[in-house]
Amino acid sequence: MKRFLLVLVSLLILNSCKSKKTASRKHTAKTVKVSHKTLNTKAESIIDYARTFEGVRYKYGGNSRRGMDCSGLVHTAFQKEDIVLPRTTSGLSSQGHWVDVKNLQKGDLVFFATRKNSRKINHVGIVTYANNGRVEFIHASTSKGVIISSLAERYWYFAYVQGRRVL
Repeated sequence: MKRFLLVLVSLLILNSCKSKKTASRKHTAKTVKVSHKTLNTKAESIIDYARTFEGVRYKYGGNSRRGMDCSGLVHTAFQKEDIVLPRTTSGLSSQGHWVDVKNLQKGDLVFFATRKNSRKINHVGIVTYANNGRVEFIHASTSKGVIISSLAERYWYFAYVQGRRVL
């Protein structure tokens, strides 16, 4: 019985990226009219801060240099710019507005369903580059920690569910 529970807990940790932690602040993304230049600056700042976590190992529920999960990376990077977002992947997936994959921009969020035979969103990343259909994003991978990946990679291409713009 102990072995079964150990295997079950291990599978849950490896297969999920969303955290059960909730932010202590209100979960609202403010819609504010700002110039396009300001948005680009904010997006660049968010991406630059997220990149400081590259190489940090994956840790379920983590949001620091000691360990990071995917929603923790998004929450922490946006919080640096005083943008308060939900702490969970499912909470993030309803923020902002839907964006077609062809129209993704730097700073947009990309969502994935990585479980076999499921389209339920369980992973999130931040777009770091988008041009001519090529999209790269930073995220916390369970196997490699915080890395930059491409939507052109077969795994991410088939796992992709939606993009959302919160800026």
